[in-house]
Amino acid sequence: MTPPIDSAVAEVEDSVMLERLLTDRWSCRAYLEDEVPRPTIERLLSIAQRTASWCNTQPWEVIVTSGQGTERFREAMMEWARSHQPAFDFDEPSEYRGIYRERRRASGWQLYEAVGVQRGDREASARQSLENFRFFGAPHVAIITTDAIHGVYGAVDSGMYVNSFLLAAKSLGLGAIAQAALAGHSTLIRQHFNIPEDRKVLLGISFGYADLGHPANSYRTARAPLDEVVTCVDQ
Repeated sequence: MTPPIDSAVAEVEDSVMLERLLTDRWSCRAYLEDEVPRPTIERLLSIAQRTASWCNTQPWEVIVTSGQGTERFREAMMEWARSHQPAFDFDEPSEYRGIYRERRRASGWQLYEAVGVQRGDREASARQSLENFRFFGAPHVAIITTDAIHGVYGAVDSGMYVNSFLLAAKSLGLGAIAQAALAGHSTLIRQHFNIPEDRKVLLGISFGYADLGHPANSYRTARAPLDEVVTCVDQ
């Protein structure tokens, strides 16, 4: 049966809007000082809460900072990161090989070239790395945790929530960046927010209004063609 014309048009419009959000979204690494109004943050969180999860368990929990809450957390993260090695709640990749290493390097050099870090300048690259713990100047941070007993599937569900959060932020005119670097200091995060041991820190998301004039926001990463990532089996 052919769907009604109005339904078919709506499907096309929905797919175009989704593709536009996915295409236009980028990892924002510089923000304006202006805080996001609380109703807008609540709208963002309400949209992201529609994320699918295994058996509708919704294992994510979210801590959102604003105002002095962000500033205290920023100061604590900067001090901790300067004197502690990363230690994640989840196992981090042991290494990147082949095409994954190539994609990672390409993305990293795009950032360095945009902000003027020269190859071999370890001091400048270290300064840029520390920007993660300054939240790139963002006025808000969301810390995403998941129930520890849900294991990898809780992490997958919560990762889907992160993607919804990023797209919701984009749809509301906000910049955002998911930061695994913050989860590398989960001990500090757990202490700072009194997070219980039965929850694992997945990552943090810095967000706010993007500083579009900053060079760190001047480039966009590429995506692999379908034939690199998809195998179709017809028989």
